[in-house]
Amino acid sequence: TNTGVHSVGDALELSSIGHWGGSLELIEEQTFSGVNSVEFTNIKENVYDVHLIQVSNFTQNGGDNFGMRWLLSNDGGSTYETSNYQMAYFEIAPNGSSSENRSTSRAHFQNTIVTLDRDTSPRSVGGGYYYMYNAGNSSKYTFQTNQTSSGVGAVIGFSLGGAVYRVAETINAFKFDDGSSVYSLYGTIKLFGVKQ
Repeated sequence: TNTGVHSVGDALELSSIGHWGGSLELIEEQTFSGVNSVEFTNIKENVYDVHLIQVSNFTQNGGDNFGMRWLLSNDGGSTYETSNYQMAYFEIAPNGSSSENRSTSRAHFQNTIVTLDRDTSPRSVGGGYYYMYNAGNSSKYTFQTNQTSSGVGAVIGFSLGGAVYRVAETINAFKFDDGSSVYSLYGTIKLFGVKQ
């Protein structure tokens, strides 16, 4: 009889075919070098309520202490929303100082991976992950939580926070960019759907 209890083998088999809750599907991976923006226009918002975005080996050219911004789109990336964002995060900088940043009126989600110019020696790199919720639900706000780190040599900075886009609508694309077309971005971003 079926008792409703899964064995370890059952869980592994279901996970391997993407039918176990929490399983990840890689939707898209982009490795970029010397670009001003990175867009994801097929996020499978009608399939997944939760997305995981992983950023790795991020660095940039153009100046010191810079982090990407993150914009959402409701029209497949034809345009991007530039208002109605709120955010808060706590940051410990590579020099050991700490700060709390928050705003109820932002033009974008703040990507809190902050690095020095890639020409600085030793080179500064960063990475982290973001969970995005409700992107495909037209009756709920889209929000995200994040944890990131960056470093210069052996000195590491850390950030933890979250944000919300305070408009209930379907979000079907997003992009990371520098906000000014001055900085050149380098790194890898992976977009996953999280099985419920």
